[in-house]
Amino acid sequence: MEPFLDQLTTATGKVSDIISGPLVFILLGTGMFITLSLKFIQVRKLKHSFDVVGGKYDNPDDEGDVTHFQALSTALASTIGIGNIAGVALAVRLGGPGALFWMWVTALLGMATKYAECTLSHRYRDIHEDGSTSGGPMYYIEKGLGPKWKPLAVAFATCAVICSFCTGNMNQANTVAQTFNSYGVPIWASGAVIAFLVGLVVIGGIKRIAAVAGKLVPSMSVIYVLSALYVLGTHADRIIPSFLLVIREAFSLEAGWGGLFAVMMWGVRRGLYSNEAGQGSAPIAHAAAKTKEPVREGAVALMEPFVDTLIICTMTGLMIISTGVLDTTSLTGAQLTRAAFEEGFAFAPVVGSTIINISVLLFAYTTMVAWSYYGDRSIEYLVGPQAIKPYRYVYVFFNFMGAILPLAFVWSFGDIALSLMTIPNLIGVFFLTATLKTITNDYFSKKHITYEEYMADKG
Repeated sequence: MEPFLDQLTTATGKVSDIISGPLVFILLGTGMFITLSLKFIQVRKLKHSFDVVGGKYDNPDDEGDVTHFQALSTALASTIGIGNIAGVALAVRLGGPGALFWMWVTALLGMATKYAECTLSHRYRDIHEDGSTSGGPMYYIEKGLGPKWKPLAVAFATCAVICSFCTGNMNQANTVAQTFNSYGVPIWASGAVIAFLVGLVVIGGIKRIAAVAGKLVPSMSVIYVLSALYVLGTHADRIIPSFLLVIREAFSLEAGWGGLFAVMMWGVRRGLYSNEAGQGSAPIAHAAAKTKEPVREGAVALMEPFVDTLIICTMTGLMIISTGVLDTTSLTGAQLTRAAFEEGFAFAPVVGSTIINISVLLFAYTTMVAWSYYGDRSIEYLVGPQAIKPYRYVYVFFNFMGAILPLAFVWSFGDIALSLMTIPNLIGVFFLTATLKTITNDYFSKKHITYEEYMADKG
């Protein structure tokens, strides 16, 4: 059985590599196309995004399940994850410091892509009789492009269900279990506790998921960012040189054009994996937001790559470079980031390692919780609402299995599904760009009532 599994893992790994290469250019090309089509909306309307997230335009009477902030938190719950800790370290280790610059480029273009897919998701969502919502790429592909495109929508939803079990669930559970196993906690025990905690939230659906995400995401982000700022503060004299090194290495030809291409690919691939722009997962969460204005929710969504990559991933990368652990150790992944924290908290290295352990736990937990919602909306689209509850219980079971099983095959298989769900999503976004431009221009041509004005009129 093991030789067969090894062969299967090798085969799926090769398929994943074949797909991911062209996909990088498709994602970047789509991001550039949307950026130019909407005249750099991610820069022009960033302030408006902050206003919406802050509740300036909230209307409690609007249809939907969650507030703008809760929708953003749910989407960030899946976006801010192991990639921010291990993915950045992997990119910097294998691609060099210059990889961080290409992560920034990916984030800037990804902000436009997130705006596009989440605006369309809200525009074409379904409102059910009980007031609940369903949305995502499968809905805007079928409803926006027409019934003949339904096979593409079905392909997306099918891959999204697979991803929810693999990339968004089992892989995360395994990472947590392995982390705490290094401290003597049995893997089966970690798996049982993780599955129980995930089940407590997942079974309750989007409102409970959003409520938990709305509390955990800000908390875990603040803990990580403040800790990273402390580490950078202890190496303040190296921050500017680190920035300059990143810029210089991003365009270095010392290793030839092939070396430069490798740096770009490591940065771009890790950046796309981290902020998930174009993958089609976040639009499912944003479709549940309480607002009559799809563009408003798109403006909220464009903040995700900004927070995930431009802030959190940047801090991780700069810590690794400025503390010197990139040069003094051969570590990679989460272990390299842990070494940077331990170096920053040199007076008590256990503090640094504890911060990483807590971050891994919280980042992975919120990812698992958020992906359950992506999966149950997708299974609802494929089978019907009767499948949602059984799906949630199966999801919790797979969470436990993910903790105790060797997951090399699951990682590769999940990566393939993740790539395959991206392609239908980008096709839908591309062909709906004209519609996107129309509703964008219409929205920003009008004056919008703030929450204070709404309450004054109502009173």
